Amino acid sequence: MEAGVPVRNVERDTMVPMFISNLACVPAGRFHGPMVVTMRPIPTAQVALVRELAARYPHAHGAPVHVGAPETIGSTDLGRPDYGEPVPIYANEVPVFWGCGVTPQAVAIEARVEFMITHEPAQMFVTDLPREGGRRS
Repeated sequence: MEAGVPVRNVERDTMVPMFISNLACVPAGRFHGPMVVTMRPIPTAQVALVRELAARYPHAHGAPVHVGAPETIGSTDLGRPDYGEPVPIYANEVPVFWGCGVTPQAVAIEARVEFMITHEPAQMFVTDLPREGGRRS
């Protein structure tokens, strides 16, 4: 945003749209499954800038994993994300996709993990307290 790149879900105060892609994660033992990706519409003229800026933060989301043609990675309807909320894509914008922290949940589902402690989409704080704020006994 400081570089003048609009971030639609922030502008609209909504959760970023997330999609279960057809991009396979590298298997590790019994763990295998699809990568979940977030999508942000980026003005076409700013895609190179966004790639450069995002690549500086490999320990965050890093560079995008895909640009344009969402059907190539298995997303056929950007108006119906698997998680989060849809955002409009305006003229002269292209959908840009990043790896998402919800990927472990998708992998756990594929691997049929019986129990897993993880975060809720867009909520990075992990606790053993229920979301409603009650206490576990």
